[in-house]
Amino acid sequence: MEALRFAFFEVSYLLYPFSPINMNPESISLASISRVPDLIRSRHPLVHCLTNDVVKNFTANTLLAMQAAPAMVEHPTEAGEFAAIADAMLANVGTLIEEQIQAIRQAVSAANRARKPWVLDPVAAGAISLRTGFARELCGMNPTLIRGNASEIMALAGVSGKGRGVDSGNASDEAVDAAERLSTSASCVVMVTGELDYITDGNRLFGCMNGDILLTRVTGVGCAQGAIAAACLSVCEDPIEAALAAAVIMGIAGEKAAAISQRPGSFQIALLDELDSIDARTILEMGRIQAF
Repeated sequence: MEALRFAFFEVSYLLYPFSPINMNPESISLASISRVPDLIRSRHPLVHCLTNDVVKNFTANTLLAMQAAPAMVEHPTEAGEFAAIADAMLANVGTLIEEQIQAIRQAVSAANRARKPWVLDPVAAGAISLRTGFARELCGMNPTLIRGNASEIMALAGVSGKGRGVDSGNASDEAVDAAERLSTSASCVVMVTGELDYITDGNRLFGCMNGDILLTRVTGVGCAQGAIAAACLSVCEDPIEAALAAAVIMGIAGEKAAAISQRPGSFQIALLDELDSIDARTILEMGRIQAF
């Protein structure tokens, strides 16, 4: 039955081609964002995740909860070929080894040639020289979206921050100027995560106030949000809307999960359940965004 279901989807997709949200840049709102979860569920975007070893399982389960299709093709010879097939890609530098560096380079180049969107998650950039240099190299390879905490974004913009490993020592509002500069220099959207998430393309600036402190108590939530952002990019024409949708979706899911599970172990499971259930009505009722 599962094979038949996906076969039916592939035929229906050929008969009724999917179109991403075609947006006027001035029309980003909760109403437009609210359509994104159902678009992901109807399209089942294939998201190629070149991510770190700590978070692979949770990242895959997060995408599956949203009804996206995760894949983690890591061999350098295959990564480029697969990136051209996928609908979107995530490059996460959390646990770099030389083979993964080569795989990411190959995949990014292939994604760009195929005009597929991709997300850079510069985990712990600024803390260690190798990953910082590689993340800066990737900034020059036409990412669609850079998603990181305040210290990571400041490091990529050449601003001294207070990062401690993967944790940010800076509040997200401290990184807004750096994010705008990085967005201009890298010609992409930049998302700064924190108590308040900021998203900018160098001209427009939005904020998302959704979220819960328990999101910081489970390993891999931020990395998984990068994968969700990649899925959102595959169904949105405007990358700033895709990033804002990813912030709202994860933030609301975190709030709802925290309402029923106050400890990190059960919260992790509840978060997956809430990602599975989030819909347009929930976003319209609970979403908190602001244009600055």
